[in-house]
Amino acid sequence: MSQLPFPSPRTPRQESRGDPIPIHRSIDAVRHRRPPHQHERTGRRTVRGHRPVCDTAQDPAASTGRTVMSLHTGAGATELPPDTRGPHSRRLGLITVIATFGGLLFGYDTGVINGALEPLTRDLALTAFTEGFVVSILIFGAAAGAFVGGALSDRYGRRHNILLLAIVFMVGTLGCVVAPNWEILSVFRFVLGLAVGGASATVPVYLAEISPAERRGALVTRNEVMIVSGQFAAFVINAIIFNLWGDVDAIWRVMLLVAVLPAIALFIGMLRMPESPRWLVAQGRTDEALAVLSQVRTPQRAEAEMAEVHRLADEERQSRTGGTVDLGVRWIRRLIVIGALLGVFQQFSGINSVMYYGTQLLGQAGFSANAAIIFNTLNGLFSVLGITVGILIINRIDRRTMLLAGFALTTTMHLLVGLSAFLLPDGPVKAYFILVFIVLFVFCMQGTLGPLTWLILSEIFPLRIRSMAIGISVLALWLANALVALVFPPVVEGIGIASTFFIFVVLGLAALAFVHTMVPETRGRSLEQLEAEFRERYS
Repeated sequence: MSQLPFPSPRTPRQESRGDPIPIHRSIDAVRHRRPPHQHERTGRRTVRGHRPVCDTAQDPAASTGRTVMSLHTGAGATELPPDTRGPHSRRLGLITVIATFGGLLFGYDTGVINGALEPLTRDLALTAFTEGFVVSILIFGAAAGAFVGGALSDRYGRRHNILLLAIVFMVGTLGCVVAPNWEILSVFRFVLGLAVGGASATVPVYLAEISPAERRGALVTRNEVMIVSGQFAAFVINAIIFNLWGDVDAIWRVMLLVAVLPAIALFIGMLRMPESPRWLVAQGRTDEALAVLSQVRTPQRAEAEMAEVHRLADEERQSRTGGTVDLGVRWIRRLIVIGALLGVFQQFSGINSVMYYGTQLLGQAGFSANAAIIFNTLNGLFSVLGITVGILIINRIDRRTMLLAGFALTTTMHLLVGLSAFLLPDGPVKAYFILVFIVLFVFCMQGTLGPLTWLILSEIFPLRIRSMAIGISVLALWLANALVALVFPPVVEGIGIASTFFIFVVLGLAALAFVHTMVPETRGRSLEQLEAEFRERYS
């Protein structure tokens, strides 16, 4: 899945120095996703209609390399003590490890179907259509789960929701394992989708709200790495199991059953984890919030940070002031259309057709069943490598430039896959050419379009409509994801690999035209500057 992290744009000071920026995400965006993401800004933070409210300054004792956080308001500034290491750091690390099991489950449950489809199709006599239905129903469930999970998280708390999700993961997994036919399997795949969507909306929020600002990006990014690592793990485990017992039709049930283990670990671990301090403040439970902060900060930092938690809660309320009446404003409608189309074109790149059907695709390219499931692990490996590269470069290149380059690269790889399938005779050479170009496609996609789409969505919407606008955009992304997952098997069966990838080429060219003509540059520009420009250009 391309549910990846977003770095914050650079502040003017950091632009001038050429410093790298930590990776952050906003709480509103991730609540509506995976694949969800809107960054929490470090460096200079801006709230619509106000001065920047948070800045970083170097400690006078420069040799220590420590950072002092300054919270600026109209009345003055309050400095946050540095986030020094200590026993609280180990506690925060443990919380991060336990919570990101939700990301691991997200990745495993979306990726495990890839290698399980071969024996699953034999065992339950799936057709191309029912194969697509069984795969895509999880994505439809995830779209619903992201919406419902975000609402439950807001009402009952992040920790409570993660515990509930762990139970849903277990129920959905066990239901899939014992399903006697594809209809029952689809029901429980939908249940798993609810858990996947809920995890995409809850885990990043929990991590963002419990992390100190200086480390928030690094900690939240671990969830994204866990998602793609979960997919990679699913590919590897499937390859091992299939090559040992691939002749057993019911072996797909064992592949799915493995997901119960991290679900149990998530549930047991979260029983001893604290609630989000920001959610506690929003409920008026200030003393409990301070007690939680005291577990993961120094005592001085915990006291000082309560003011920041209150300010973020106020900003959250402001971000929800927009409503459907804003859709009557021409420039706002234009921005929402841009956001929705960006999410749709990201999915029409075909990334999840590879992540869901990579093994089948390689089998049709000419590999044996055993070889196809082994070589499919390269898609998982290069997905992890791609997101790592994307994290390193995303704040060093203009958004539009990187977006255009990403679509150009992925479209080129689609063309090369199509030409290889169309021109080369059947045999090992053809199979290996297709494998190389598919792996390069995954790497290019995850290193550019994956994280960049979420970053741009986090930057283009004014604060008052951000929750609504990102919710619409991410819903469009999920539905496009589900559509590709549903139609890919029958399309490949009907017209072949070459023609299918030529369709992706056409969609990629349309995406390039869309980006060139409609998507604005957002790097290094404040929300106020962007809003003023959008008003002037589109009103």
